[in-house]
Amino acid sequence: MTADFQDWARSHQVRIENSLQTLLPAADVAPERLHEAMRYTVLGGGKRVRPLLAFAAGELNKANEERVTIAAIAVELIHVYSLVHDDLPCMDDDVLRRGKPTCHIEYGEAIALLTGDSLQSLAFQLLAEYSLADTPKMQLEMIRRLAQAAGSRGMAGGQAVDLASVGRTLSLPELEFMHIHKTGALIRAAVMLGAYCGSRLDEAQLAALDHFAKCIGLAFQVVDDVLDAEATTAALGKTAGKDAENNKPTYVSILGSKRARELAEELRREAYASLEMFEAAAGRLRQVTDFIIHREF
Repeated sequence: MTADFQDWARSHQVRIENSLQTLLPAADVAPERLHEAMRYTVLGGGKRVRPLLAFAAGELNKANEERVTIAAIAVELIHVYSLVHDDLPCMDDDVLRRGKPTCHIEYGEAIALLTGDSLQSLAFQLLAEYSLADTPKMQLEMIRRLAQAAGSRGMAGGQAVDLASVGRTLSLPELEFMHIHKTGALIRAAVMLGAYCGSRLDEAQLAALDHFAKCIGLAFQVVDDVLDAEATTAALGKTAGKDAENNKPTYVSILGSKRARELAEELRREAYASLEMFEAAAGRLRQVTDFIIHREF
């Protein structure tokens, strides 16, 4: 990473953290234990990749940073809610997330379930509460995009396919279908919501940006699978080797680590090609792309 990108990323990560501190319910407001769990789960962890993508897309489109902040937080809240539910015993049954005990380990399963529900609700409350786009129609499209990305045709549907795939051997297209939904849908939403906060793009530009986001969503998962196979628990902040232990199909189990890394680079090049029409305006999106592909934890 260049020093310029590191400074940019750090400043936006701090911005997101400070805004989350303000927008999440205070831990001393009833019901205290639920609000404490929400803050425990959301604050002080994660790379905030989805918010960074939203900010980078907003820069492409000269979006107001206050608008993008709310949109980015909404996406991050959906992401964290999914992590809380994914870690539950009925799902992946994990005990470590972002370097600390998972929500259900710290607060119990019932509060963890309600924490995820509450974070999801707060995401849509924020999208409805703030003025984020130039027209009401565009703001409704932002809400629709995020709702679809989170539901049965997006993240939740991808998780259902994932659960049904344990112990099975999937083809590469089947694995791609799963991750386009489970991981990719929310990443695509982050990019598009950031762009919608700015001036209007034409259909060709929107299509190019969405294809970029699709490539990045898949690449993110490919790298995630490689790291799960190769990195340590301490580096990841979550249990390493969990996919292999649970006999889950991954890009590594199908392709091997070397070919999986090659696929991530191919997706990076395809993502770059999708941004050609934007020229220098897409510089931050290219930098976030490199950060995603070349991250080591």
